[in-house]
Amino acid sequence: MSDNSLGSAISRPSSVFLCITLAILAGCGRDDPDPNGQVGGNPVLPALTQYLIPPLHVARVVGWKEGEKPTVAAGLQVQALATGLEHPRSLYVLPNGDMLVVESIAPPAPSVRRPKDFVMDLIEAMATSGGGGNQNSNRITLLRDADGDGKAEVRDVFIDHLHSPFGVALVGNDLYVADTDAIMRYPYKPGETKITEAGTKLVDLPGGPIDHHWTKSLLASPDGSLLYVGVGSNSNITENGMEAEKNRAAILVVDRATGRSHLFAEGLRNPNGLTWEPQTHALWTVVNERDELGPNLVPDYMTSVKEGGFYGWPYSYFGKNVDPRVMPQRPDLVAKAIVPDYALGSHVAPLGMVFYTGSNLPDAYRGGAFVGEHGSWNRYGFNGYKVVFIPFKDGRPSGMPQDVVTGFLNADNQARGRPVGLAIDKAGGLLVADDVGNTVWRVIAAHQ
Repeated sequence: MSDNSLGSAISRPSSVFLCITLAILAGCGRDDPDPNGQVGGNPVLPALTQYLIPPLHVARVVGWKEGEKPTVAAGLQVQALATGLEHPRSLYVLPNGDMLVVESIAPPAPSVRRPKDFVMDLIEAMATSGGGGNQNSNRITLLRDADGDGKAEVRDVFIDHLHSPFGVALVGNDLYVADTDAIMRYPYKPGETKITEAGTKLVDLPGGPIDHHWTKSLLASPDGSLLYVGVGSNSNITENGMEAEKNRAAILVVDRATGRSHLFAEGLRNPNGLTWEPQTHALWTVVNERDELGPNLVPDYMTSVKEGGFYGWPYSYFGKNVDPRVMPQRPDLVAKAIVPDYALGSHVAPLGMVFYTGSNLPDAYRGGAFVGEHGSWNRYGFNGYKVVFIPFKDGRPSGMPQDVVTGFLNADNQARGRPVGLAIDKAGGLLVADDVGNTVWRVIAAHQ
């Protein structure tokens, strides 16, 4: 199809669905190479492949049946903290132990779009449509487990009518929420279960009209003076033009007092899960890398982030490996591209990360990182769809990923759920936001 508007694409739905069907069927019966060689500090990077239509394999969402729950590693147990949510994406634990669940859906698509964008939207809808109706999404829900039994007795809408929110950070009594296009500030009183006051805008963030990667991660500096914001790219590899990428594929830093912002690091296609490593206090993030170079390119990754650093996107991947699709090329930027610390595998789509500093889980998890892998749609064999653990030593990754929470895909490779944001609750349990299972899961030690 040639370039046309969304409306004209909709007027020919049979063509669109034919494209999707043919692309998905093209992957049937095909096997990808083992993705396990693509994890760690020195991943295998096969020769790139360019496609007219890339591999597409979408896990149909079926949700969790009564009595079903994920599978956890030995020594752990899991139960639902809350169910029946509306696309829970990220989690934040307040100092008093209350848990904030950010429920959100993507902002409306622009009116003028490329045919590929429309096809991708339909694929994403197939891969993310859960049991909820979305009518109550774009809000923050407060959960309180007052008696410590692992189930929320209190559940209230904390802040409503938000604009595709994702990141949250509390500094003193100022609660900051990263909507898709702005950071908003709300007054917080400890113990309250609802904020009714209108928020005030601290700063605009890169938003529409395209807003390809719309989730904005948020993290406060240890002293509370700064806010770090993860902003994803507006494309796969700049097909919407470089002007659409201004202040994107980057981590921004915002002065909390003035609202002034500047670039902290660049070349990070879609940085999420911003967090401080507990031993070195370095900033870490997980990053979704580019698509359409093959089922085993490019590995998504986790990395420490250096101020002023450039991490390759769009001109190169995993260091200085040039992406030939990007024109004009920039060998000057490729020459200074930083190699990420740790590959997680291609297309696992990491969207959440948290370091474990609690005491509830077995000692082997202390100091390491949990990563929520939302799961692939663009390789024949599924990759991700689980929560993994990466051990750390002296502030650096020190071993292979370990499966911690699995079972999000059933025996027929249908998605019962997909993990996104992670958090550690006040008692040391691991919380997992499941955005298509519409559940927050809580993982604790098995002996309790």
